[in-house]
Amino acid sequence: MEIYISPEFINNESQVYNIVDEQGDAVGYMACVQDEERMYVYGLAENESVEEDFKDLTTPFIEGLAEMKPDLDIYCHLFVGGKRLEVPGDEGSEDDEKSK
Repeated sequence: MEIYISPEFINNESQVYNIVDEQGDAVGYMACVQDEERMYVYGLAENESVEEDFKDLTTPFIEGLAEMKPDLDIYCHLFVGGKRLEVPGDEGSEDDEKSK
């Protein structure tokens, strides 16, 4: 299933995107919130069948944000069907592993 990013809200500190399928139906969301030091990226895709597409869509998007603002620490929490999706370069991954 093809999925796409559809912007819903964008300002200087936050962004909200719908993740939509080829019919334009929402299958998830992604939100980015930042301050001077950190950026938090949260996302959820409801259906496990879009896991690889969701990862393929969000990973370069997050990498692009990191290139635009290299001084920010980026913390990502992405889920597909309730399961955590590992994203390369996530600053929070090590902390999450220590807390398990």
